[in-house]
Amino acid sequence: MKKLIIGISGASGAVYGVRMLRMLQTIEDVETHLIVSSAGWMNIRHELDMDKSALHALADHVHTDGDIGACIASGSYKVDGMVIAPCSVKTMASIANGICGTLIARAADVCLKERRRLVLMVRETPLHLGHLRNMALVTEIGAIIAPPVPAFYSKPTSIEEMVDQTNAQVLDGFGIEVQEHLKVWQGLGK
Repeated sequence: MKKLIIGISGASGAVYGVRMLRMLQTIEDVETHLIVSSAGWMNIRHELDMDKSALHALADHVHTDGDIGACIASGSYKVDGMVIAPCSVKTMASIANGICGTLIARAADVCLKERRRLVLMVRETPLHLGHLRNMALVTEIGAIIAPPVPAFYSKPTSIEEMVDQTNAQVLDGFGIEVQEHLKVWQGLGK
């Protein structure tokens, strides 16, 4: 059984985290731990008109962002990794600089110190030099920056298809296959 932490921070693009949870819900051997920041909740309500009970139903375990004593705040609790989808530049900066004032940042820090996979789906544009430096720093300490950039070679016909393709690529890195959503590049003309 794989254990995956899904963090949803305050960047626009809450659909990435929500659809990732929906994808993972269809896979029997994956256990999910959800953390949503206060700004993440604001975006979920604004962008998706979704309430807490509907989102909580998509996860196996739900933790509050202020619960620094949660099981996932310790390296002794084994998980396969974490995805922050979307990841705000504030959250990325906290992680890059080891500032663990929230459970999202602490769980990410634990993944880094335990050498577990950490993927930050940073959703911001344009980027200034401070953002780029934090991206470099967090990459140097072991995280993977995976901006949710659509793969147009897959010829998506909806926002959902674009989101699912990006999420499937991220999950593939964890060895979690959601082939019905992942369109692999076959070369031009194929």
